[in-house]
Amino acid sequence: MFSVFLRVVGVVQLVLGLAYLFMPGVLLQQMGHSSVSPDVYYPLGMLAARFIAYGLGLWIISRHAREHALWVALMGLIQLIDLGVGVFYSLSGVLPWRLSAFPMFNAVWIGAICSIWYLLQRRAGPGQR
Repeated sequence: MFSVFLRVVGVVQLVLGLAYLFMPGVLLQQMGHSSVSPDVYYPLGMLAARFIAYGLGLWIISRHAREHALWVALMGLIQLIDLGVGVFYSLSGVLPWRLSAFPMFNAVWIGAICSIWYLLQRRAGPGQR
């Protein structure tokens, strides 16, 4: 069941990465964000590379997640940072809650599942993994 979770999260990462790489302006507009200067597409493209690489990585490790628990833990960390950034910019009034609520909800459940799974693996010990 956890392998299905990793594949779903991996696909989401791949889709976001491809969208940020090939149509960043359209993606931002569809999500309700302000228009950005085209020079911002460069760092978004760099972000896209990370989405794509992590998405592929999660898909690849999904069948043997216990052997690659660090990847899962790092996805939990990514989600924690995403949540923190969303809360910060929403509370400061820069980002309306209508734009941040759904991504922050996803950060909570994805981060929680990754973190709980990782902690359970560590508790199980090396012989029981």
